Amino acid sequence: MNIDRRDLLKIGATTAFVAPSFRARAQARPVMKLGVLTDLSGPYKDATGPGSVALTRQAVQDFGDKGFDVEIISADHQNKPDVGSAIARQWCDEGVDAIIDVPTSSVALAVNLVIAQKNKVFLNSGAATTELHGAQCTPNTVQWTYDTYMLAKGTGTAVTKAGGSTWYFITADYVFGQALQKDTTKFVEAAGGKVLGASPYPFASTSDYSSFLLKAQQSGAKVLGLANASGETVNCIKQAREFGLDKTMKFAALLISTLDIKALGLEAGQGLLTSDCFYWDLNDRTRALTKRVSEKTGGNPPALVQAGCYGATTHYLKAVAALGAAKAKASGAVAVEQMKAMPSDDDAFGKGYVRKDGRHIHDVYLLEVKKPSESKGPWDLYKVISTTPGDQAFKPMSEGGCPLVKS
Repeated sequence: MNIDRRDLLKIGATTAFVAPSFRARAQARPVMKLGVLTDLSGPYKDATGPGSVALTRQAVQDFGDKGFDVEIISADHQNKPDVGSAIARQWCDEGVDAIIDVPTSSVALAVNLVIAQKNKVFLNSGAATTELHGAQCTPNTVQWTYDTYMLAKGTGTAVTKAGGSTWYFITADYVFGQALQKDTTKFVEAAGGKVLGASPYPFASTSDYSSFLLKAQQSGAKVLGLANASGETVNCIKQAREFGLDKTMKFAALLISTLDIKALGLEAGQGLLTSDCFYWDLNDRTRALTKRVSEKTGGNPPALVQAGCYGATTHYLKAVAALGAAKAKASGAVAVEQMKAMPSDDDAFGKGYVRKDGRHIHDVYLLEVKKPSESKGPWDLYKVISTTPGDQAFKPMSEGGCPLVKS
């Protein structure tokens, strides 16, 4: 049976899981409707996907009853901008008040436009492009979790200063990978290093990296910079070790999750440096959150993007309560303005705030993968090397180009 694009979009939007509100709805109680638009079947499924839905639901449960009900739906954007924007538009027309997550930068930028047109709220956790709080910022979007500038500054600077003076990149050839390579190059060069070359590859359709790895090996670079994510990063590292690159190069994973490290294994991953703004074992609050949500995530601790869905949803619901559900539903821009007016505090990220450009500010950690002998359990994967305060970790507003920021 042939299915055309229109049918495909229809399937993507209507097969979304619908979660009941966590309290029986009283007559005339306002309802805030949240849509988790994520990767439920592709390369980012494990780091986002069902876990992002679970952490959003946990945020609603932890928030409790503040005079309004919350409904959650979810859908798979298939990492395609046209699919993602079509679902977002349909959801907005059907009364969704906020769209959450949206991994893959190209999809997030497409959804960002729809949200602004419809005056809803976009709580981005999954996309890393700085354009969401830069040139393409809107009054309706909050970028909560990470971005390419943060990842590049933390890892690129640290690895270069530690002796990794020459780099070769293997880069997923789309908005995220391109931006990550560009930003990392900037910080490598600022730290006195040099980039000797790069191999871009077609995103989501490449599984054999041998030709790229041979070029990296032949370059003589000291560092293999992996400007990709999730399973693609894991496969690159595994294949690089098979080719013996670990004997002459240090691997710098510019974005890698706890699930990726678990799949890779400590034997293969030990010593790997990465920057992150959430780790389940950071403190008592992150450990308590992990314990509460573990039954919903198959026993796995939350990954970064999933934790971002928790933090962003928590702060949004607090803003709705402060503003009043009716006003929040009437204007997404007003709801986001309320989020910017209030300090944030949640069990995943602790204290923080949302800047005028929509960038959420929180601490960032340089993490090192433990040796097998250092690990005390199956998810004891990292040790914290250093902490960068949020106001130093993210791109300054003066450099971002967001039209909401007055010079």
